[in-house]
Amino acid sequence: MTVSKFPSSFSWGVATAAYQIEGAAREDGRGPSIWDTFSHFPGNVHKGHTGDVACDHYHRYREDIDLIASLGVDAYRFSISWPRVQPQGRGAWNDKGLDFYDRLVDRLLEKGLKPHATLYHWDLPQALQDVGGWATRETSQRFADYAEHMGRRLGDRVAAIATHNEPWCTAVLGHAIGQFAPGARDLQLAVQVSHHLLLSHGLAIQAMRAAGVKAPLGIVLNQSPATPASDSQADREAAEREYATFVRWFMDPIFLKQYPKAPGVNLYPVTHENDFDVIAQPLDFLGINYYTRIWASAAKPPVPAPKLTGESDMGWENYPQGLTDLLVKINADYKLPPIYITENGTAVADVVVNDRVADQPRIDYLRTHLQALRAAMEAGVDVRGYFYWSLLDNYEWNSGYDKRFGLIHVDYETQKRTPKDSAHWYRDFIAQNR
Repeated sequence: MTVSKFPSSFSWGVATAAYQIEGAAREDGRGPSIWDTFSHFPGNVHKGHTGDVACDHYHRYREDIDLIASLGVDAYRFSISWPRVQPQGRGAWNDKGLDFYDRLVDRLLEKGLKPHATLYHWDLPQALQDVGGWATRETSQRFADYAEHMGRRLGDRVAAIATHNEPWCTAVLGHAIGQFAPGARDLQLAVQVSHHLLLSHGLAIQAMRAAGVKAPLGIVLNQSPATPASDSQADREAAEREYATFVRWFMDPIFLKQYPKAPGVNLYPVTHENDFDVIAQPLDFLGINYYTRIWASAAKPPVPAPKLTGESDMGWENYPQGLTDLLVKINADYKLPPIYITENGTAVADVVVNDRVADQPRIDYLRTHLQALRAAMEAGVDVRGYFYWSLLDNYEWNSGYDKRFGLIHVDYETQKRTPKDSAHWYRDFIAQNR
């Protein structure tokens, strides 16, 4: 199966997140985050795994950047650990933490790699959680202050700054289901948290623009199309509801200044006057993370998705057509800035045999999703770049170290890095599309 050529200006990259790879959890003045607290509480994470060491990237970033460069990509998406640069989430800044990101960005530039920074990838300073966290409106302003400081610090050198990564996960998995930090289980709380996240995004964009930050500014949202399991009205309404709460809940405020109305959607946040004017800041780009589709079944028990092209080690259906469907739909529904696919990838139960990792399912996933992406671009969607998730096997949140998404295998005992067959495939594919 071939993939037609991408434009010569198209950006190719890999992505990571701070808590998942950095380690050095108590070094050089870093404060605790909600994920430090959550992961250390018994029963929250697979086998009690924590991000205390992770991939030890804090100490091995030079080696890891060399690996990035060896893939032939031109861009790297990473996140900044808020408690590493501002341990309390307000007040004093930590010079050693700030210096780390200076060194990281400078090293990337030396290697000809464009740094794409994300300000928030779920690791809220615990000190802010202790006074309410995202449940309180005040945290939105604290985030704007943090964004302005980091924008001033790095904005002259990075290729892009995203405010949030997947606010749906912070709100729903963190506050409604309790699967992610801080582990709350309150749906109305999650709805209010989602609003404060959106508000913090708008305030952060305003603050960075007012400070003269030159880097393109945007946000990263996880999205999926929703497929009804049958043509029944119940399944069609279930799909509409799932899509409204997953995709439109964040897109509509940013691009239409409102929350969506849909069958069965009846919980809304408390808002203040002018909130939507703040949220709906013009964006320079939109990052989209796509892994699989939503399969909507109203039956009890639900009718399972067919999984015609297999599934990941997470149990997610491999459905590349969903990427095309999603991009074409949102392109029709909203007036969008340029899009980057900021995450796309699959977990495979990888093993090293004779210094090689034969991960054909990941190669198949990559090839079919790049084909689906190209189809969306040919249908008129303005996509400027693609970031594979992830560079390294890493700490997969409440799954601990059990799930491997990386192009590069990590032996967590020795920290040895081994490029997988998929890393070589991706490198060769990029070379052919240069």
